[in-house]
Amino acid sequence: MIASKYEPNPWGNPIKVLHLEDSDADHHLLKRTLRDSDLDSQVVRAEAKDEMLSLLGAEAFDIVLMDYRLTGFTAMDAWEEISKLSNPPPCVIVSGTIGEAAAVSAIQTGISDYLHKDNLREIGRVILRAMRLHEATKQREKAVADLQASEKKITALAHHLQTSLEQERAEISREIHDDIGGALAAIRLDVAWLARHADTDAQKSHATAAQEMVGQALAATQRIMQNTRPAILDQGLAPSIQWLVGAHTRRNGQKISLNCRLDNTPMPDSVRLTAYRIVQESLTNVSKYAPAAQVRIDISNEGGTLTAEITDDGPGFNVTTLARATGFGLKGLSERARSIGGWLDISSTPGRGTSINLIAPLTEAKSLAQNEDPS
Repeated sequence: MIASKYEPNPWGNPIKVLHLEDSDADHHLLKRTLRDSDLDSQVVRAEAKDEMLSLLGAEAFDIVLMDYRLTGFTAMDAWEEISKLSNPPPCVIVSGTIGEAAAVSAIQTGISDYLHKDNLREIGRVILRAMRLHEATKQREKAVADLQASEKKITALAHHLQTSLEQERAEISREIHDDIGGALAAIRLDVAWLARHADTDAQKSHATAAQEMVGQALAATQRIMQNTRPAILDQGLAPSIQWLVGAHTRRNGQKISLNCRLDNTPMPDSVRLTAYRIVQESLTNVSKYAPAAQVRIDISNEGGTLTAEITDDGPGFNVTTLARATGFGLKGLSERARSIGGWLDISSTPGRGTSINLIAPLTEAKSLAQNEDPS
């Protein structure tokens, strides 16, 4: 009798074992070894490949123990079939003919473990170890799948929020133009009339001051509209980037080299907006942290992929600090890129400048745009 004691079966029910063995003596020896141990188990034997497939199709087994060489097939042939199952059980080779190199090779293909028949007294321990390892692997795979699903949901949510935000910006810009802009334009005409028909110098002075204030208000509404949602975006990405670069240079006096290689290939609105906002945010960061740097922008849609690279020769920074950053600036750019099926690469070295690269396959971006909720 085997004196070894095993831990209680954590699965509660008897462990269902499928034993692939063509030797009556070896099968009975394994059954007796398990019976003499404290491991609660039920053993079913299969000698031929067809019999194995029939049993696997009829019921679920917790583990498969297999001799390496069987009549008409091998353990590797058996594993090839078992691995095709939607939820394959762990498999352990129990053999006296397999060498160590072959055993290692078998484990590398996905077989859980190997036990030499001379050490059969360890079979209970090996079964529990293989089952625990199998369960841990399943839980890890589930966790990875859940994480990937969660990341997809977060990306979809970020895309939805960004789309909603841009729609609201466009509506606000239109309202400012139609309501506030129109009202200010009308006021400007009325004040101009008053200035022309003023009877006294004081009246003319007040009318002139009012004209100047209305002009400032109109300029402010234009600036707000451009920052909220530039109307030039409707003309295409190339004119939008050119306008953005020109406005940045006029405002900051910073030298920017623009290489724009965009053809007339149709581009989803979400892609134009994303590329525009990434360039805009990059230039904003440059004006804050590298105002004296020279900046280069290369943007292209060659080969069905939109690429935008913004580089500067400024002071740079340590990219590892991005993980600890509490703001949403560069993190937000990465989310924007993911929302159109692309990705953002940010590289920087202290003292050697910064490079921000957007890569977005236009076919994937078009598919995402077609799947957007029209509401």
